[in-house]
Amino acid sequence: MEQIDAVAALSALAHPGRLAVFRLLVKAGAEGLPAGRIAEATGSLSNTLSTNLNILTQAGLAHSRRDGRQIIYTADYDAMRGLLTFLVEDCCQGEPAICGPLAGIASGATCGAKIC
Repeated sequence: MEQIDAVAALSALAHPGRLAVFRLLVKAGAEGLPAGRIAEATGSLSNTLSTNLNILTQAGLAHSRRDGRQIIYTADYDAMRGLLTFLVEDCCQGEPAICGPLAGIASGATCGAKIC
């Protein structure tokens, strides 16, 4: 991941509402969630949710697809792993004991019962 992409992703996540939506999408797994369920779960107004989802999508952290009359949103797990890798890739001045646990968490991240 390039620095400019990391800044865009971090900027998108630096808002309580967007962070809550992203975490909900990560938890939902590959099936994703329709916008209405996201609004219910986060207590978001539709225009606020739409803005937050657009920002997450533009930052590459979420995707949408149409399913009949609904729009389903999913987290982009490759982008999430890329951001996590970017944040820790030069970590610890060669002391893996400091960042070692983070690598294990990132590599074993699960989406529900599935590996992301």
